[in-house]
This record gives sequence, C-alpha cells and structure tokens, in this order.
Amino acid sequence: MKIRYKQGPSGPAVVARIYGPDEHAIDPSLIDDDAISVVSRLNDRGYEAYIVGGAIRDILLGNVPKDFDVATSASPRQVHRIFHNSRIIGRRFKLVHVAFGRKIIEVSTFRSIKDHEEGNDNTFGTIEEDATRRDFSINSLYYNPIDNTILDFNNAMEDFKNHRITSLIPLDRTFSEDPVRMLRAVKYNVTTGFKFRMGIGRAIRKNAPLLQNVSSSRLTEELNKILASGFSSPIFRNLAKYRLLVFMLPCYSMYIKRPEMLESLGQLDERILKSKYNSDEPEVPKNEQYLALCRPVLNIDPGLTNPSEIRLDLLRQVKVLISPNTPPNYELEGAVRAFMKENNIKMPQAPRKKPVKKHTVRPSRAPRS
Repeated sequence: MKIRYKQGPSGPAVVARIYGPDEHAIDPSLIDDDAISVVSRLNDRGYEAYIVGGAIRDILLGNVPKDFDVATSASPRQVHRIFHNSRIIGRRFKLVHVAFGRKIIEVSTFRSIKDHEEGNDNTFGTIEEDATRRDFSINSLYYNPIDNTILDFNNAMEDFKNHRITSLIPLDRTFSEDPVRMLRAVKYNVTTGFKFRMGIGRAIRKNAPLLQNVSSSRLTEELNKILASGFSSPIFRNLAKYRLLVFMLPCYSMYIKRPEMLESLGQLDERILKSKYNSDEPEVPKNEQYLALCRPVLNIDPGLTNPSEIRLDLLRQVKVLISPNTPPNYELEGAVRAFMKENNIKMPQAPRKKPVKKHTVRPSRAPRS
C-alpha cells in the first residue's frame, strides 16, 4: 500500500491510501470498456478522472455492476467539449451524461466543501474535497482503471473488511441535507449485510419525517431501485423498522405486517435475482414489479361488471397504495391489466378504425382538337 500526502501548514499530511492490483479485489475485466475510454480521454487532456461510487462498491462485494460513474477534475463544460456524444444535465449540481448507444456514463466534477456550505453546488473543488462529500464510506472509493489502483480517502477499505457502514457527513447534518440518504442507508444495510456504525440507526429514526419534504419523482426513483434490487422484501421490512415506510408509502405501510405482502415481494426478488445471474431468464418488467407490490391488497369490486369500470377502479387502488410515488401511467396500467388477466377478466378490444380511403385525383385529359 502506498500513501498519498499533501503539504499542510504543519508539514506533509496523509490524505489517501493507494491500493495496488495485489491489494484489492477489483477484476479489471468487470469494468465497462466505455467507462475506461471516458477516463482515458480525460487523462489524455490533462484531467484527473476515476470510476467512483456504486460500481466499485458492487465489484468489491462480488456483484456485477449495472452502471458506471466517473468523477473528474474537468468542469462540466470541459467534459462536454471533449465528448460530442454528451449533454449537461441538472441545476442543483450539474452533471454530464456521455451516451454510448443506450448506455449512459455519468460524469461529475469534483465538488467543493466551501461552496457547498454557502449553498452553491456548482462551484468545484479538488478530489480531496470531493471525497468528504460522499454519503457513506462504501461509496467513496476512487478507482483508476488505467493503472488498476484504488484511492481511499476515508478508510473505506477498512469498512469493507469489517463489514460496516460509516456516514462521512456528520449525523446531525447528513439526513437533513438529503433525506433520501436514509432510504439508501437502509438499502445498503440489507444488500451488503454490513452493520451501521453507532448512531446511524438512531439518526434515521429521528429524521424519518423529513422524507415528507422529498419530491415524488425522487421517491419514485428510489422505489424503482428497491423493487429491482432483488432484496425488496427485507428492504421494506427494514424501512418499516426504521419508521421510513410510513413516509415513503403511507397507505402501503398499513399492510406491510401482513405475511402475504412480504411473500409477494419475496417471489418478485427470486425472479429478479434469477434474471440477474441467469442470462436465459427474462428481465422482470416494471409493470410486474408494481403488481407484485400491490397484488395482495387489490380488490375487485363485486358491484362492478363492466371491465372498463373494473380497470379504472383497480388503477385508482394502485395509485392510492403507492402515493405519493408517481411512476408512468402505462406501467400502472400494465400492472392492472396483468391482474385482470390473472382473474380471467377480459378487456374489450378497442374497435378497429376503418381505413380512410384515399381519393386519387386523376389528371385531366387535354381537350381533343
């Protein structure tokens, strides 16, 4: 292991530990080629760049990552100039999405501490500052795919070794800054099997009501991630334990203690894990994920006989159950139609429109002479 130093007022100070290929468990073959090319091109232009976050966490846990993010010293505009297949997104904190077909590599610029304290997330800093802005230690490693090394600014490798989750931002501030971190903390606790460091669980329970201030779009994004994780049943159980579920899914939380609720989610988890680790298994579409969430409490009103009325009533039930989350209507419609099919209720086919006959105008004949 090497040490990265930085000159401080009282002399050199340790800022990071550098782990070489023989000291970490990163398999370079699991790193996406396009993510490597993004890092390489930024390096060639003179900028620092690393693969960060969930991809490195997942590989160290023995999982195959789905998405790859890059952090760099280049500003969003500089990144955009380098990659013509990119676009700048975001207001609170600008990011660059570099597109490779349907795949997106998300590139962020190192964030500053000082300007974050002043409420401006779009003034940028150094990698050392950026490392202090990560939410949890297990998400704070910087991987260089060019020389296959890891930079660790927060003793994250020790946390991996000891199976623990550490908040890098003080607990009296982190969840009030971003309440969604509480949902992520519970999700990581379940999916990694790591234990919370002292105080995290208590801080989550204390700050749980802050989830009411989160936009429906962000809540929906986290709900989708949970349903697609393969661990939705234990995650929902723990969200209820830490008093988060009542603010994320108020109506649904009333039913979570029913065995059939967790059983339905458990069956969904089995299907998702099979599809993740067996290429022959089809992916579970979103509408079926939402159906697994709602199926045990959906009720067909015996007073309704018209399939269209039944469909509308079931759609209303689903929306109430998952409120304030707002996934696209077509996903919820798909869940309702699948539920009706399971219960042998056929939707009437929409009448086919008769094709419109096109009238061709024949050219007029020239008058005979």
